[in-house]
Amino acid sequence: MSIIEALIFGFVQGITEFLPISSTAHIVITQILLGYTFPGFGFEIFLHLASILAIILYFRNDLIEVIRGFINYILHRSSENRTSFYFGLYIIIATLITGVLGIILEGFMGEGLKTPPFIALALAVTGLFLIIIERFVRQGTRTDKDMTFLDAIIIGLVQTIAVFPGISRSGSTLIAGLFAGLNKETAVRFSFLLSIPVILGSTVLAIGDFTSGSLVAEVGIASLIVAFIATFVFSWLGIIWLIEFLKRSKLIYFAVYCFAAAIFVFFFLNNSLIVEL
Repeated sequence: MSIIEALIFGFVQGITEFLPISSTAHIVITQILLGYTFPGFGFEIFLHLASILAIILYFRNDLIEVIRGFINYILHRSSENRTSFYFGLYIIIATLITGVLGIILEGFMGEGLKTPPFIALALAVTGLFLIIIERFVRQGTRTDKDMTFLDAIIIGLVQTIAVFPGISRSGSTLIAGLFAGLNKETAVRFSFLLSIPVILGSTVLAIGDFTSGSLVAEVGIASLIVAFIATFVFSWLGIIWLIEFLKRSKLIYFAVYCFAAAIFVFFFLNNSLIVEL
């Protein structure tokens, strides 16, 4: 992989990971446009780790608060730590649901799902649900203090469908949280923190690539470093931008983008592949 390609993949992964537009779909689209195929899951997981590092550092105070409160509540049953304890517990529950169902679903998935027609359909579905949640669901007012086990179950179940390319993980969890009646700040915070154990858990899929050295051999150490740094930087910028964007704007703009991307993938990217074949 060239340095320019590494930079492009890092940019795409970083800027789309936490926006409700599916980073997986955009990585697949980028691969098609560049004519590059990843060697296994290793490189994709490697990029996700850079995104997670950005999340951990950006939300470090929130993480410390949740972890400290979770432990203190177990040890002392102190009322001031109750909210942090349950918030952490809900993250664990949603993660377990996603993990178990995700493993089951992946057994039925194949490379055929990473084709332009399927990605276009999934992007359109993401856009449709963004419109529904924006236009037809009343803005919630519930905060982390008001969350319940049902919220965690709903978000965990919905997050599971993000195993399909084109369905945004961040978008699905954000939509589920808003649908459950959480306010935007709480839904976004829960979605971001939930991404940490989910994506870290997915690294199990790439252990073989990391330990065998095949990832370095296929991609190159310099390209890996460039891709990791680019992903981290643009993930950080994406987090900041999304949080500020949602304070003053609507999800409808992401829906419009998803529909535009779906049209491009289906009518242009798909046709170009047919012509090449």
